[in-house]
Amino acid sequence: MTTEYTGGGDPARSIALLWRGPEKPAPRSGLTVDRIVDTAIELADADGLAALSMRKLAERLGVGVMSLYTYVPSKAELVDVMLDTVLGRMARPDQGTLDWRGRLEQIARENLATYQRHPWMLEMAVQRPPMGPHLIAKYDYELRALTDIGLTEVEMDSVLTLLLGYVAGAARGAVEAALVERRTGMTDEQWWAAQAPLLEQVLDPDSYPVASAVGSAAGEANQGTYEPTRAFEFGLERVLDGIEVFVRRTNPSAGGTGVH
Repeated sequence: MTTEYTGGGDPARSIALLWRGPEKPAPRSGLTVDRIVDTAIELADADGLAALSMRKLAERLGVGVMSLYTYVPSKAELVDVMLDTVLGRMARPDQGTLDWRGRLEQIARENLATYQRHPWMLEMAVQRPPMGPHLIAKYDYELRALTDIGLTEVEMDSVLTLLLGYVAGAARGAVEAALVERRTGMTDEQWWAAQAPLLEQVLDPDSYPVASAVGSAAGEANQGTYEPTRAFEFGLERVLDGIEVFVRRTNPSAGGTGVH
């Protein structure tokens, strides 16, 4: 995937766009920043972030490309606002009935669902995140899942970073699995059905006993080489298990079970 870097635009323009107030549509074109951003999100959802350009966006909106620059100075600022907008649309269910582990699981699933709705988010490097209201609200909401278990502020940030990093990696695998099926027109089962007879002709299981045994069992369980849902569920439980060990070591009274 091609990488777009957030935070690469003009800081003053980005902040102004991210924290903009209500807008009135332009009399002739009907343009607003909101309309431009929503259309850009639609284009990115369909074709990916790499395929999004100011020219294509202008064509979709039925305006000249120079008209866009009145509202958004470049693609760099645009992708910042796109990301902040999408994050503002994430569900934030009430966490009051859940323990900390259940809250983190809920957060992981909401983030995965957002990546699945907007796979272009995986094309972004967010080491320098856009400091918009929705990103900050998301960060605040997710940190609140960890406020009552005895962690320091730095530990809270590190636990959340670990969880969200896992989700992004799992989402990337799921999105790539979907893309390869769509672009090749072949399911994993069909691909393996074509590969297996050929592999059997050249592979001596006795030479690779562990790989042969494990690969056969995993392939049967996954109905192919990789099953994204199974991989996500297994990995999420292990990540939460690891966090629980850390939490119990830090604060034995915090517990780790409850309504999940």
